[in-house]
Amino acid sequence: MVKERARILVVGGGYVGMYTALRLQRKLKRELQRGEAEITIVTPDPYMTYQPFLPEAAAGSISPRHVVVPLRRVLDRCRVVVGEVTAIDHAKRTASLTTLATEEEEERTGGEQLSYDELVLAPGSIARTLPIPGLADHGIGFKTVEEAIGLRNHVIEQMDIASSTRDPAIRDAALTFVFVGGGYAGVEALGELEDMARYTARYYHNVRPEDMKWILVEATGRILPEVGEEMGRYTVSELRRRNIDVRLNTRLESCVDRVAVLSDGSRFPTRTVVWTAGVKPSPLLAATDLPLNERGRLKCTPELTVDGVTHAWAAGDAAAVPDVTAEESGKETPPNAQHAVRQAKLLGDNIAHALRGEPLETYAHAYVGSVASLGLHKGVAQVYGRKLKGYPAWFMHRVYHLSRVPTFNRKARVLAEWTLSGLFKREIVSLGSLEHPRAEFELAAGGKPPHDPANDPKGSS
Repeated sequence: MVKERARILVVGGGYVGMYTALRLQRKLKRELQRGEAEITIVTPDPYMTYQPFLPEAAAGSISPRHVVVPLRRVLDRCRVVVGEVTAIDHAKRTASLTTLATEEEEERTGGEQLSYDELVLAPGSIARTLPIPGLADHGIGFKTVEEAIGLRNHVIEQMDIASSTRDPAIRDAALTFVFVGGGYAGVEALGELEDMARYTARYYHNVRPEDMKWILVEATGRILPEVGEEMGRYTVSELRRRNIDVRLNTRLESCVDRVAVLSDGSRFPTRTVVWTAGVKPSPLLAATDLPLNERGRLKCTPELTVDGVTHAWAAGDAAAVPDVTAEESGKETPPNAQHAVRQAKLLGDNIAHALRGEPLETYAHAYVGSVASLGLHKGVAQVYGRKLKGYPAWFMHRVYHLSRVPTFNRKARVLAEWTLSGLFKREIVSLGSLEHPRAEFELAAGGKPPHDPANDPKGSS
């Protein structure tokens, strides 16, 4: 039984935020019914995105709506606030936030204040960018479902441009795709989209797979370090066998005027630069009075409390959690989905324990391995020390992530889509107009449709 009424604030509606709130919803069921506890979750989006499925959503293997989980349906005993926490004063137990409503109310300039008793920080991470000339103007990210679908539409539109132009320079730039970053996001996105584009090319009379240039740029000497050095080398050889240009120990130095300039001196006119070169903690952490480590992540204990602070908890990308299973001291659990899944469940349990005056549990999980998809029926994996490649690795990738995607509803829908995609041909439709749904009506009404430089064959602004 909770000793006194507890107001629990969960910041972030990603995997950790959603699963922590879901766990609390179950653990504190009676307390919530009696009004002894309340859970508020503040999130920029009213849904949780299962990011490992973004490459398949971009390739059209999974519908975008099945990659996300609506929070209001899953967290029916919680208060879901669509907004953004801008600052936290934990000493006063208050959080400053802005919502869609505060943006409409011009008289409010300081945002709203939300009081709490227990704080769960799970704001996740953002793309780690570098001050590369032209990147902000022409780069494309790959962290959200909107970016994944936008990239799919963009790739197909470039094939349309190449098919319809008579200018060889425009055609070459349209069919050149540069991906920066050799981690999971970059390799899986490149593998899936190249596979999709190769299939799509059969429906163009003048675009062949060999006309397209796919380039992977990685600053270090290896890709996919999570699957081990041997499997990383296999991945490089597999990508190169598909005529994908893998450039190790190479950096992107500029993409001004839609020309990708690499550190080895190469220059590629291109209309597609996808940036997947790592992530960094949410900038919200710097706007709190909580302790951070040198990498900007929250200092945490093995019980997932913020170190040296009471009534504050964290997990996932924003938390530096000690790895108690590591042989060397001082090592932290890596910020990946495998740990986030397990940390979220323990975090919910420990908050319930703390409210009831019970002892806390320690987070301990030995890393079991990694799986990665390289396109349809192609993959690489290292699990429990065993190395897999090709179809077995791809199959394991699907089985693992199907077991991890939240809710039975989503599992069933994803499985049904995979089954149907095995029976029928791929969808090759581009819905680029989704980005400007009012453009046609504005033009009909006498207005001027919005101009998107990304759809300008000459790249003008």
